[in-house]
Amino acid sequence: MTRPAYFTLTDDGRFAPGESAASWWVPGMIHGRLLGGLMARQLEAVHGDPGFQFSRLTVDMFRNAPFEPVEVNSVVVREGRRIRVTEGTVTAGVGAVARATAVQLRRGEQPPGPVPTRTPAWDAPDPASFPRSVTEFGENPARRRMWVTEKSPLVEGEALSPFVRAALAADLASPLAHRSNGELEFINADYTLTLSRDPVGDSIGLESGGHAGDSGVAVGHCTMHDAEGPIGFSMAVAVANIRAV
Repeated sequence: MTRPAYFTLTDDGRFAPGESAASWWVPGMIHGRLLGGLMARQLEAVHGDPGFQFSRLTVDMFRNAPFEPVEVNSVVVREGRRIRVTEGTVTAGVGAVARATAVQLRRGEQPPGPVPTRTPAWDAPDPASFPRSVTEFGENPARRRMWVTEKSPLVEGEALSPFVRAALAADLASPLAHRSNGELEFINADYTLTLSRDPVGDSIGLESGGHAGDSGVAVGHCTMHDAEGPIGFSMAVAVANIRAV
């Protein structure tokens, strides 16, 4: 069943957050992963091309976004024959709160030679077997696994594109990689999604690949999957933080 949208497009072109867009970390703020989703939507709508693959999206979240309508804009940084680089910004009343840089690479013929380091497919259960939209599974705490099936539209009246769906899921690499056996005590300042292809289907899988932390600073990464196999990776840097409730 479809849930209420995270945002509604206003008459002046801004995005008004709904109740479900609230931050888990700080009351009165917008959830950071949704800012990444808005910028992915903008970059794809304005600068996307069927001949190019969004191969990287880096989202920098450098300021808390107040729970109010926000504006999203984008520019072209570099336009080439085989590469396109674009940048998006989310602006609220306090100024810019987040920025994203996307790299698109032209699709072409795949070289025939096998790559020994190719990431194997995982042995995950069917995501349809889980009733919740976000489900963590598996018994190995060092290799946490998760299926994400986004059931809320990002913007009212719009279906999620595969790229935007992946952008929304990629932020969850931070809690999957950085959470202790108890609480999540790191908040990510960014996340970087890399894709070799767009995901197929409604569910995105994440499998934690590693975590390193010292002096309150952490880095971690996850492999991204869909029902057909690995599609890329997500990495996040984070700082020690206690949740405000």
